[in-house]
Amino acid sequence: MRRVLGMLLLMDVPVVAAAAWMGGDWLANTQIAYVTSVLVMGASMFSYARMVRHRLASGAIPDVDDREMIDQIDDPHGLYEEEVPVESEAPATAEMIKTAIQEEKARRKEHRRSLGATLQDSRAAMSLYRLGAYGVLIFGFFYLRGHHSFHPVPYLVGLSLPIVVIVSTLMLRKEAE
Repeated sequence: MRRVLGMLLLMDVPVVAAAAWMGGDWLANTQIAYVTSVLVMGASMFSYARMVRHRLASGAIPDVDDREMIDQIDDPHGLYEEEVPVESEAPATAEMIKTAIQEEKARRKEHRRSLGATLQDSRAAMSLYRLGAYGVLIFGFFYLRGHHSFHPVPYLVGLSLPIVVIVSTLMLRKEAE
């Protein structure tokens, strides 16, 4: 996390220099967008990490590397299996089609998520950290609009740069491991 924060600060220096050279409105737009984007990304990462830690602690997420479970998720219909099932040459009857449809409906009903599972997964999306960060983002946008200082180009640059920096830093760290 320190590496990500260091890269964010390092990448903000040229943004500040370029925006200061372009004018005060550019500086305000890029910095408000940059800081709020960092807040949103940080709050999202923190809340999802917290959710995963809680689910690991409660046993909702298995801690082992289960190859069969991963294969089932990657290929639920067995499309990449080496053995090709041999189907009968007989034409399908209406009764066979009805049974296949009923079996598929039963299988879908079995895998339906409960309201509790959906709410548990939405906790990270609705965490106070993220909602607060989005509130600051919206407040910053309306502050710029209210002072007639909003310019979309520097604002979008300020919003997108932290995303690029965080993703590239995490990808480089993953490659180094």
